[in-house]
Order: sequence, then structure tokens, then C-alpha cells
Amino acid sequence: MSSNYDVIIIGGGPSGLMASVAAAGHGAAVLLIDKGAKLGRKLGISGGGRCNVTNIKETSELISHIPGNGRFLYSAFDHFNNQDIIEFFENLGIALKEEDNGRMFPVSDKASSVVSALIGKVRSLGVEIITDSPVTEVLYTNGAVEGVRLSSGKKLGARSVVIATGGKSVPQTGSTGDGYPWAEAAGHTITELFPTEVPILSQEEWIKSGELQGLSLRDVILTVWNPKGKRVIAHRGDMIFTHFGLSGPIALRCSQFLRQVQRKSGTHTVELSIDLFPDLNPQEMEEQLQNKLELEPKKAIRNSLKGLLPERMIPLLLAKTGLDGDTTGHHLPKTGLQSLAALLKRMPVQVHGTRSLAEAFVTGGGVNLKEIDPRTMGSKLMQGLFFCGEILDIHGYTGGYNITAAFSTGYTAGMHAAGLHGE
Repeated sequence: MSSNYDVIIIGGGPSGLMASVAAAGHGAAVLLIDKGAKLGRKLGISGGGRCNVTNIKETSELISHIPGNGRFLYSAFDHFNNQDIIEFFENLGIALKEEDNGRMFPVSDKASSVVSALIGKVRSLGVEIITDSPVTEVLYTNGAVEGVRLSSGKKLGARSVVIATGGKSVPQTGSTGDGYPWAEAAGHTITELFPTEVPILSQEEWIKSGELQGLSLRDVILTVWNPKGKRVIAHRGDMIFTHFGLSGPIALRCSQFLRQVQRKSGTHTVELSIDLFPDLNPQEMEEQLQNKLELEPKKAIRNSLKGLLPERMIPLLLAKTGLDGDTTGHHLPKTGLQSLAALLKRMPVQVHGTRSLAEAFVTGGGVNLKEIDPRTMGSKLMQGLFFCGEILDIHGYTGGYNITAAFSTGYTAGMHAAGLHGE
């Protein structure tokens, strides 16, 4: 078996590329293998094609935005954190800018510039790159990594192997779950895989009718409730109604919690609610409605509400409260006003699931973290085996958090895989 490498890295996404930089930068002879024709495909479409390379928030806040086992990353962030990521790319000539909520983008607004710079760095460090070469097996002997077998049948040896093959989300970029069987062959367990950061499904008649399809809501609160009426999570921001349910940033963030409620309670249907006026308490909401209607007491309420609410929502809201839209503000009963105010603060939406894992931005679940050393990203079960990126049971919100975890775990895995070869 050819054994010219210290470290073999499988997968040319964000974590694999950064693992290559770290391993080669620490003196290892590195081979990077990808089954596709191009490296960095997922990186190239991230951030809407602009590449949200990281988030500038403080570490504790970063962790809070990675609800899927974010605390596991503290040791990795000690090696390579968001500030290090910013410095890394700026040293490559990629000027970055901060946008809303701490998101960092290249000034060029082109993901291609980030991908090119990162691949260029990998090449400059002498990393050998093989593309269009699927790995069929990671080889193990006597409790240690031996190398890999390619689809051509060729075996390549190395003291360390880093699996950076991603999860099962966005499969068109090559993330099709290839690494899970290799992890299991080494004795690892894979926690249940599920879609996160994914649109939500609803069978509400007003959703299926499409009457609100395409309507965006700005700066609202979306809340997930459990069957006992207890709030599970709430996110404030923007969302959009679709022909199948809810999408947009806050819907994506709530999606994983919907699944949690279904699993814990055994219920199929979960209630979400929309607060259309987050800055008003119920009493203030009622007063604002009252003032609005009193300005034009002879006007039909369906028309009076146009300046306050999205016009397409008014018929639905009136129907839900049982109010006649032709009723004038002067004749609207107090109870009707109270019902409408309450609905604006908590408009229920019954949901039953999410779109598929293939349609998700991020894969939930993965290699069980109890079996991974957080200081090195190394396997506790197989010497010389390392994992990084989305194959691990780590998932965060969109907004630069997942790519930060990928870069950080990639760097940590690559650095320690390089260190192992010299033992």
C-alpha cells in the first residue's frame, strides 16, 4: 500500500479545506480527496452566494446560537475561533465587512473569492489534491487507521485520516452522508439524523389555499409551544408564508424545536404562534386598535385596519375573530376589539413537520460527541481517526454559526492529525 502521506483528509468542503491548511501548516504531508470535480462547493453557495464566513459575536453568544451541542466547541475555539477566521482570510487578501447580527461577509460579496483564496492557500502549503475520486472505505487495522480505499480500488496509506464529508443536507454539493458508515465501521454511533434550519409544513386551510403565499412579515416573533401550553422557544425577526407553510429566518430557527416537541410529546401537530406587534403588550395593542378605529368611526373596520396590518392578512384575521369586516369602528363591540387585539399578539398556526433533510440548510445529528475528544476532534475509539464539520452531532442557526463550527473543528482536527504522525 502506498504510504506517502501523514494525513489524508476526505472532503473538500469548509472543514476539510481548513483541516488541510492546519495539517500542512503543522508540517504534515497531506492528501485532500474529494469525490466531486470542484472543491468548496457548499462554501460557494453559502450566504446566498456571498459567503457568510463567520459571525463576530463573543464566544458565549456564538455558543448560544449553536443549540445543537455548541458547548462542545469551547476547546476547538481555543485553537481557532471567529477572530482567527477573520484574521486568516484578511491575511489572504479577503477584506471582510460586518453586516446585521454580527455576520461577516467578504467586501466583494462574492463567495468565489473566498473559495479561491482558501484553495489557493491549501495548494501553497503543498497539499496534494485528488478530485473526482470517491473514497469507498476507510481502512483500520488493530485499532488504528491504516489509510483509505478509492473507488478505483487503489489503497492509500496514512497514519491519520480526517473525515470531513459533511452531513446529508444540500446533497447537490456532495453532502450525501458518505462518512457515517466509515464512522460506524470504527465503532462509532450515529445519533438520529434530522433536518434543521428548514422550512416548516402546515395543513391549515388558509395555508393550503395560498391566500397568504409569498407574504413576508418583518420584525415579528414566532413561538413554539408544547402541548401543555408552555413556551419552548421564541425567535424575533422576519418570516414568509409559503404554499406549504412557513419559511424565512425565524421559521428556520424554530424548525428543530418543532421536532423536539413532536418527539417528546408524541404529538403530530404542534402549535406555533405569531406576535405581529412584539413591542406592544396586550393592553397597548388593544389601545392602539381602539385609537385607530376611533379616528374613522364610520369606516368599515376592514378598511380602517389597512394602515396597521398587511392588507392580505385582514380577511383572515377578521374571520378568525368572527368579525364582519363591514362593521364600522363605531359599532365594533368591546369583545370584538379584545379578540382582535389578542389575535394580533398570538396568531396560532398549527404545524405538523418540516421539509426533508435534503432540503435543509443544516443536518442535525451525526457522530456521537461522547466518542470524540473535544480538544483534538480525534476518535476515542480508533487511533488516528478524526472528524470535523457537519458530520459531527453539532448544528447551529444560519448566520455564520455553522461555518464557524466547520472552520474551527476543521482546524483543530487538522492540527492534531498532523501532530499524531510525529508520535
